Amino acid sequence: MRRIITSIKARVNNKLNPKSELDLLRERGLIHGSNFNFFNSHIDYGHCWLVEIGNDVTITNSTILAHDASTKLHFGKSKIGKVKIGDRVFIGYNSIILCNVRIGNDVIVAAGSIVTKDIPDDSIVAGNPAKIIRKTSDYLKKHEEFMKVKPIYDTYWPNKTQGQIEKIKKELEYDFGYDE
Repeated sequence: MRRIITSIKARVNNKLNPKSELDLLRERGLIHGSNFNFFNSHIDYGHCWLVEIGNDVTITNSTILAHDASTKLHFGKSKIGKVKIGDRVFIGYNSIILCNVRIGNDVIVAAGSIVTKDIPDDSIVAGNPAKIIRKTSDYLKKHEEFMKVKPIYDTYWPNKTQGQIEKIKKELEYDFGYDE
């Protein structure tokens, strides 16, 4: 495993042939759809060819595993299984998706969740192990109503002026709003 990681780092840092981690994963067989946002996350390099990700998916600071090496010591083999992630899925910060899991369409995985079982369409899951806590459609309706009365900020976060930042801090002292 250490050799694989060293090899990945060497290929990513190769100035003559620079490739992103996502480029390397695609070369090894990762399948993903359009509008795939992959931020500071890890997808199982050794078994990424078992991972399929749909359209309009965001994965933030999380891990996707298509293998489980807990059986390796005893049997000389690791458990492996496909991971399929549907369309319009958000996987929150520090979540882990384990092997042999299917995540449906229109799913939100809350920050810090560990997904050990299949998640149906239109679900929000949270916890360890992740459990369904509500329907995505209900959650979105609730926030659609909040957006009619809560502050909304339209300047993308890296472009905010110090004045805008101070205004937002003041307005959100005891409440929440929505940002670009």
